[in-house]
Amino acid sequence: MECGFLLTLHSRMIIRAAQKTGTSQAIVSHKRFSYLKRKEDLSNSIQENQLPGVRVASKVTSMVLPFVPITLSFENVHYFVDTPKKFREKVLNKKLHLLQDISGAFRPGVLTALMGASGAGKTTLMDVLSGRKTGGYTEGDIRVGGYPKVQETYARVSGYCEQTDVHSPQITVKESVIFSAWLRLPAEIPRQKRLEFVSEVLQMIELDEIQNALVGVPSVSGISAEQRKRLTIAVELVSNPSIIFMDEPTSCLDARAAAVVMRVVKNIVNTRRTIVCTIHQPSIDIFEAFDEIILMKRGGQIIYSGELGQNSCKLIEYFEGIPGVPKIKDNYNPATWMLEVTNPSSEAELGVDFAHIYKESHLYQRNKELVQELRVPAQGSKELHFSTRFSQNRWEQFKACL
Repeated sequence: MECGFLLTLHSRMIIRAAQKTGTSQAIVSHKRFSYLKRKEDLSNSIQENQLPGVRVASKVTSMVLPFVPITLSFENVHYFVDTPKKFREKVLNKKLHLLQDISGAFRPGVLTALMGASGAGKTTLMDVLSGRKTGGYTEGDIRVGGYPKVQETYARVSGYCEQTDVHSPQITVKESVIFSAWLRLPAEIPRQKRLEFVSEVLQMIELDEIQNALVGVPSVSGISAEQRKRLTIAVELVSNPSIIFMDEPTSCLDARAAAVVMRVVKNIVNTRRTIVCTIHQPSIDIFEAFDEIILMKRGGQIIYSGELGQNSCKLIEYFEGIPGVPKIKDNYNPATWMLEVTNPSSEAELGVDFAHIYKESHLYQRNKELVQELRVPAQGSKELHFSTRFSQNRWEQFKACL
């Protein structure tokens, strides 16, 4: 405001001088002011357009280290856990059915959201597909690139960003990323190329300007919560994965911080990686940054799986087509509306079963066809294989930790 007032005052003085003296110097000065003013207006416009931080993402197509884009398909996935002892007398079933008949696919360059009410099983589904569930019983067919999933191999090409950001507080941002790269990148990659990749990751995640800052303790010292979340993503990305799972990457962040994190996520998607995120009641801008959504209801059942469409038009069209579902209001958040009209009380009031409606829909048939297509390996592709379980031998692991 103050700068703009001074520039305007300076412009008027120059114009008056030009009118009185007619000197070319005053005219030149006025032209210079006009150029600076246009440049200032353009800069302000760019900053205003980038403020939401979701739709503006750099078009990244390749990186220093190559990777193989992969698809993850899953068909008729069920997940059970043993019923706790204190409930066994009241419950006849010895096992709790947490996921029921889940089918779908995650593809390269597609940002997919897993959504649903609390207890719907979205985090459980992500943990089952990523191989982090060590207990319970899993049934169904899960394939990576068309080949049956082998967890030891799959762990080498996948990353997982937990909801809680755990980092060593006594090292810098860059050292955190270097440590992860040292342990997780293949041993045959030269040190110099590894450092180049670290620098590229820091730039993509927009941490290069604070790379020498200490991580610190959350809410006490060091980097902010939003920067800490981006560091969590960078630590996983530097392992050069083909698929990344993120558990609520925008939780506990304000609107601006969440927008910055989503801009970074979109940058990663543009490298043709597969990214899956659980998300809980996002804003309109963040919600519409996703390409596809899998919506679940309590009991671990899918009630929508497909594209969002422009301004969430495909999602809205699907649910408004169900008899009794109220129309969305103007300027209302589609994510909030979607969760409201599909909650258990609304379902009971309408007397419908959204999971049954989904299985009778064209979306279900399209997804089944897609899964069947991705079950077959692409021509010329090879099954993932690594000669060792870990990227580095025990001596290198010991040196890195020391």
